[in-house]
Amino acid sequence: MIEERFEAIFSAAPAISGFTPGRVNLIGEHTDYNGGMVLPTALPLGISLALSPRTDGEIHIWSDKFDDIAIRSLSDKASDHWSDYIVGAVILAREQGYLQNGLNVAARTTLPFGAGISSSAAVTVGILKLARDLAKDKTSDKDIAVLARRVENEFIGMPCGIMDQMAVAIASPGQALALNTETLGYELVDLPTDYHMAVIHSGQFRQLNEGRYKERKEECDAVKAALGHDNICQISDAEFASLSSLPDVLQRRARHCMTDHRRTIDAIACLKDKGFTKLGKLMNESHISMRDDFEITVPKVDRLVEDAVKLGALGARQTGGGFGGCIVACISNDKLKTWKNELLSSHPESFWVS
Repeated sequence: MIEERFEAIFSAAPAISGFTPGRVNLIGEHTDYNGGMVLPTALPLGISLALSPRTDGEIHIWSDKFDDIAIRSLSDKASDHWSDYIVGAVILAREQGYLQNGLNVAARTTLPFGAGISSSAAVTVGILKLARDLAKDKTSDKDIAVLARRVENEFIGMPCGIMDQMAVAIASPGQALALNTETLGYELVDLPTDYHMAVIHSGQFRQLNEGRYKERKEECDAVKAALGHDNICQISDAEFASLSSLPDVLQRRARHCMTDHRRTIDAIACLKDKGFTKLGKLMNESHISMRDDFEITVPKVDRLVEDAVKLGALGARQTGGGFGGCIVACISNDKLKTWKNELLSSHPESFWVS
């Protein structure tokens, strides 16, 4: 229990505690900062947090994943330390009036880092939600997600979209969040009970702040400048054709955003209509688009996706920001055990996540 661990570390019971799930994105990748639809779902895995206010400006952080207790300050900047996301969330919580001073924090996670399943969003949303509740503030979960994105954009310097924060702030396991990232309008859609959305780590870890994610964001910004507006995903075929004078690489980035947005709309309809064969086809097409047009997959992930489909999944694709991490596959429950064993035995560096 995170509460017991907090008390053992800080010699007092926490003032508040809670759990925030991770997420896996079923389809719609890199569309969330380009005005498109996304379809994430919450995982049963996540981050448990316990915290209590301090009377000084320090932030003391224990995590089950690290040996040391981080001692940080409310005046700190991001320093590429494992505690940065918590520090950024605490600083923003204080700016919002949820806290008067610093904080003692204990964190325990079942989410693998560098997997593309939103460990960073889970911790920032979790801290902000608990601080809000401690202050008895009425900020909505949607607005908490917006604040959590600010932690990543402004404190960490990671130019991410809003999908991860919205998914872990609002959705529950068994639900997909059909989210319009332009308006933040959303609908919760039940996942099928006779199919499993399997999440498997490729064994290749990555960090999105290493520069490649930022590079894709800058390429999309160049497309936006050519279009004269910020919504790449919802452009028409005629608008896409108007980009023909741009370098080929920018045309391909735009094509991925446009087509993955359209695939996501179709996938939402498939979930509602129980059209799972078509859903699988859309997932496969999305992976090809990420591989060829957005160029964010790696050979190890491509092989894992290919074998997942060959062994019986209706569809599979990379999930998350790219360059490693996890895949998500749609597999019928009656085939799941055999499929899982065969896939993992042929990819010994990969491992089961959820």
